[in-house]
Amino acid sequence: MFHSLGRYILLLRLSFQRPEKFKVYWAEVMHEMVSVGVGSLGIISIISLFIGAATTIQVAFQLSSPLVPRSIAGSIARDSNILEFSPTISSLVLAGRVGSSIASQIGTMRVTEQIDALEIMGVNAPGYLIAPKIIAGVTMVPLLVIVAITLGLTGGYIACILSGDVTPADYLAGVHDGFDGLTVRVALVKAVVFGFIIASICAYQGFYTSGGALEVGQSATRGVVFSCVMILFADLVITRLML
Repeated sequence: MFHSLGRYILLLRLSFQRPEKFKVYWAEVMHEMVSVGVGSLGIISIISLFIGAATTIQVAFQLSSPLVPRSIAGSIARDSNILEFSPTISSLVLAGRVGSSIASQIGTMRVTEQIDALEIMGVNAPGYLIAPKIIAGVTMVPLLVIVAITLGLTGGYIACILSGDVTPADYLAGVHDGFDGLTVRVALVKAVVFGFIIASICAYQGFYTSGGALEVGQSATRGVVFSCVMILFADLVITRLML
């Protein structure tokens, strides 16, 4: 464990050394941002809409009491989406989509000796391959989480219109009532940390792949599993520290 942790830290240190040509690295960062952000927008949008709708319906069902104001469903659905569902569920989905892609891409380059060729040419392979992915992760995941929060609340509103369990006016009143900006800040901090975890752990697994195609698949699987575990652990730590 300590050997792997040491290699991980050293790899991150190499990844953020001064680049040889900033223009080349900048182009790679833009490419990774498009891949992580635009490429994941569809799946994040669909998941957020359905989670927001399902959360609102379930909260309305559990609070079906004449003593409880119906607007409380909007407040609970709002805080649940902002604090937990949007950052954590979205990041777990991104770990499967983006993380496996990162580990497979770098792992394939390792087993086909493309990384060795870069190092022979004097290119800092970790900096060229890993740093742009980490920058894209910590930049685009928070933006995706903001989209997820917006669509999650929108999904709850649509569920109110279609189901009639809570009136749209009560839902909107609950969403606005008692809103605390701290919840959004916590969600964004989680998103930045989760983006770093996904990109760095999956890149580490891919960079130290050895063997052939079978080992590339195993590295991608390990990257996704370890990323999901660390996301859940970081979620607990950040929640405990900030709330």
